[in-house]
Amino acid sequence: MKYTGNEIILKTLINLGIDTIFGYPGGAVIDLYDAIYDHKDIITITNSHEQSAAHSADGYARSSGKTGVCIATSGPGATNLVTGIATAFMDSVPMIALTGNVSTTLLGRDSFQEIDIVGMTIPITKHSFLIKNIEDLEYSIVRAYEIANDKRKGPVLIDIPKDIFSSKAEFKNIKAKKEGNGVVPNRDDLLKISDLINNAKKPVAYVGGGVKSSGAYLELRKLLKKGKIPSCHTITGKGVLDPKDNLNLGLVGMHGNQSANYAIEECDLLVAIGVRFSDRVALNRNKFAPNATIIQIDIDESEIDKNVFVDINIVCDIKDIVFELESLILEKDRCSWQNRITELKEKDRELVNKEEGIKPFDLIDIINEDMDENTIIVTDVGQHQMWTAQRAKIYNPRNFITSAGLGTMGFGMGASIGAKCANTDKEVILITGDGSFHMNLNELATSVFYGIKIIVIVLNNKALGMIKQWQHLIYHDRFSHTKGKDTKFDIVAKGFGAMGYDVNSLEEFRDAFNKAKESKITSVINVNISDKNLVLPMIPAGGTVDDLIVE
Repeated sequence: MKYTGNEIILKTLINLGIDTIFGYPGGAVIDLYDAIYDHKDIITITNSHEQSAAHSADGYARSSGKTGVCIATSGPGATNLVTGIATAFMDSVPMIALTGNVSTTLLGRDSFQEIDIVGMTIPITKHSFLIKNIEDLEYSIVRAYEIANDKRKGPVLIDIPKDIFSSKAEFKNIKAKKEGNGVVPNRDDLLKISDLINNAKKPVAYVGGGVKSSGAYLELRKLLKKGKIPSCHTITGKGVLDPKDNLNLGLVGMHGNQSANYAIEECDLLVAIGVRFSDRVALNRNKFAPNATIIQIDIDESEIDKNVFVDINIVCDIKDIVFELESLILEKDRCSWQNRITELKEKDRELVNKEEGIKPFDLIDIINEDMDENTIIVTDVGQHQMWTAQRAKIYNPRNFITSAGLGTMGFGMGASIGAKCANTDKEVILITGDGSFHMNLNELATSVFYGIKIIVIVLNNKALGMIKQWQHLIYHDRFSHTKGKDTKFDIVAKGFGAMGYDVNSLEEFRDAFNKAKESKITSVINVNISDKNLVLPMIPAGGTVDDLIVE
């Protein structure tokens, strides 16, 4: 029996386990949306903007470990996905973006809403398909799913001309193949690494999003505890380490904890697991971990020696090597190193915010106290993101969602919707800033319309805080275009049909937060804070711990 392209798309996605699609209809995909009308076994969410549809697919994937799917029409619909696709690409998130295009007979003629979205997205996808023959459609969708989830995960785009949707072909029921996740570590490499770890006097583990992607965080915690190895994490690695572990040094890098940055400076062995040595961590590649032998373990061979030259590298699935290493690691005391770590962690406690009004850390402490361990926290990008990464307690790496590599302002609301759709039983909290929230607050309409409850906390300093901080510290208080809008987000929220609260003290915040938790609909808490609050500590770009700014 032959099926239309629309039916083949939906049947294939359902076969692949896709249960939710985010998107926005348009002329080039109207046939697909007509077919969706009859499919009740797949949830479809219409976002308020295509960019947020991509962010929703992203948040869905990050929080669940599944593959996110988004749809957009041709031309501006497709180009509106680009920032969301790039965000997923930079943070290695599995996603399939389906775009409509003009009919095959109109391709290359500058037709209405025609755009070469395949060419545009080649640098920000693992692969991009252009379907010119209905016979290729089913295989291409299955292959896109395989590519998105193979080894280092990432987005794949499928561009489908309008006539393909209505063309017919046999449905072949093609099954996705589970491809290998890389080379299995050999015994010699395992013995070499375990020997270095067992004999190190001052080891540090530096862990990132690759551990989350591999699903190895519980096994890694067990290994680190056995060897009493102090550990720090990147922003995408937050939640990999146990927040209750005294050897968890927290966030490392430009706005990382002093203890984490000094530990890397002093360590004699650095075990880097699932990280890419971003310039926000290895700020000066020539002086990073200057006293250490560096081991890099990653699934992506292209990351080896890309930003920092390492002494030993292993390209494999992290879960495989952590499982094998655990039996080879000896139980160690490392008393002198643990004592030094305790001293370094005291530096983190010495930082005091002297600004008046609500202090961000105090607010996040209330959230920590009042939320359960399954709560998902999403952030946008800016000062609030760093405060949250520094302070929030996250017990599962899939419960912390942020745009790290691309640093996409406006990411949070769409990602929160996606996370909630994937985890209807969990509370989802978006911590954002007024700058980021201005960009995509139209997604409040999506949240309210579909009854997707989010608690939105806006740290409103009426400024672009992170840029203003740089202007204060580096540009001698030349505040160019970073002060401004005083939006009453609580009133805006009510206009969309959500709950809105305006708070000026911690007591008011706690009361509003409790009401938001009890509510069945989305709430926006507008938290008025000083624009003089800084994200500290801070190491300027290109600097080292010698350049650390703490006040």
